[in-house]
Amino acid sequence: MTSIEIRGTDFVVDGRIVNQGRTLDGIPLDGLLLNSRMINGAFDDANPETVHRWAYPDTGVWDADRNTREFLAAMPQWKADGLDAFTIGVQGGSPQGYSTEQPWNNAGFTAEGALHEGYRERLGRILEEADRLGLVVILDIFYHGQDHRLRDEPAIHRAVTEVCTWVLRSGWRHVLLEIANEVNWHHHYKHSLIKAERVHELIALAKSVTYEGRRLLVSTSFLAHPPIITERVVTEADFVLIHGNGTPAPDRLREMVEEIKATPGYTPKPIMFNEDDHFDFDKPDNHMKAALAAGASWGYFDPGSVTTDPPQPTLGDYENGYQAVPVNWGVSTETKKAFFATLRSVR
Repeated sequence: MTSIEIRGTDFVVDGRIVNQGRTLDGIPLDGLLLNSRMINGAFDDANPETVHRWAYPDTGVWDADRNTREFLAAMPQWKADGLDAFTIGVQGGSPQGYSTEQPWNNAGFTAEGALHEGYRERLGRILEEADRLGLVVILDIFYHGQDHRLRDEPAIHRAVTEVCTWVLRSGWRHVLLEIANEVNWHHHYKHSLIKAERVHELIALAKSVTYEGRRLLVSTSFLAHPPIITERVVTEADFVLIHGNGTPAPDRLREMVEEIKATPGYTPKPIMFNEDDHFDFDKPDNHMKAALAAGASWGYFDPGSVTTDPPQPTLGDYENGYQAVPVNWGVSTETKKAFFATLRSVR
């Protein structure tokens, strides 16, 4: 059984400070999780008008179970190459990599907030395998563009409570909880309860759910654009989650870490980037190294075959990225190879 704890600013896995004594190009990694966004491992689409978009090129149809099977098959290699953790979501992420409108229905929950059995089964298989392999899971509950499928605030409360209760009663100890992906002030989420001003209420709710005296460690992620976090969240959360998307240069990640530490209410706790779409792994200074040198965990986000600037939605080509569906969960491109080669270079 794999376990995750927090001691001060360090993540602790199986009773030991993760990556203690290890370095990447001389950067100490003590207490830091090397992670990747693998958000759509349990993805499905209940909208008959859009589900055809995700068809596999060899079969011409979408298959949610195949997606999860191939995810499970890839996990041992991720672990062998040095990955410590990955993020996966109940409502997934954009199957186009990036999206404004989201007509598909990644129906992790019913309108009343109950966890759909198909999602429970697929996520459960992934959590079990991660536990076996020694991988930490950052489990995201809500995704913008899909939260409107929950009817009201009681449904949102039920969704949070049900996910926490399921994880705790299943006995898993390797799960960190992310309430919502990229919370901000003015857009993204329909429900005010998942916006920046109130999301701390859901963090507190999740922390209040216990089983046999145990609860989950909880946070929520924010956009990179300032202000990047609220005082209420930085106080309430067990660890701080932020994203590096949209940042102009590695120095901005260093600044973000310092801004968080200077936020009123901050006490020593881990800071983690669990999504960043900047790579340049072959360069002496890049986003990954900047975050790690600042004392923050870093997460790889490879959305798919997006080549425009700014990025535009795309359909998955079953080769590029780890988000655009259908996803090739293997190490199938030069970008993926560069990331995992970087993990293997840790000493």
